[in-house]
Amino acid sequence: MNKVTKDTVVDKNSALLHRGLGFTLIEVMIVVAIVGILAAVAYPSYVEHVRKAARTEAMTSVLETANRLEQFYVDNRVYTNNLAGIGVNALTESDYYTLAVQIRDGAQAFTVTATPNSGPALQDSECGGFTVTDTGRKGVTASTAPAVIDECWGN
Repeated sequence: MNKVTKDTVVDKNSALLHRGLGFTLIEVMIVVAIVGILAAVAYPSYVEHVRKAARTEAMTSVLETANRLEQFYVDNRVYTNNLAGIGVNALTESDYYTLAVQIRDGAQAFTVTATPNSGPALQDSECGGFTVTDTGRKGVTASTAPAVIDECWGN
């Protein structure tokens, strides 16, 4: 007959305690499924947010460049396509867009263009790049439709 001792009781209790630690495969699979569902819902929203942030950066850079060109015009009575001369970097802050100035009409008119070159800006087929002219006319390189331009510029 088996003799029950204090050590035998402790061994059985510790074995029961150890069996309760950890997760079962079902519990882990449920957590993985929940994380997958959350990621499937959140990721497209995140991508759209990043795309809109890149658009905002392009719009801000184009308008700032146009403003500096106008100031240069006030001082010199002509526009310039020398971005460094007006204190503007050719790349936007996060390097998603490249800025360029096209001078027209004997240096009396301009168009500033932000062309996508990396990151989420390259995947933006709806708007593409952003433009603004010396008259303040806004545009996008992906379309000439007023509805698309208004949507991209947030009007």
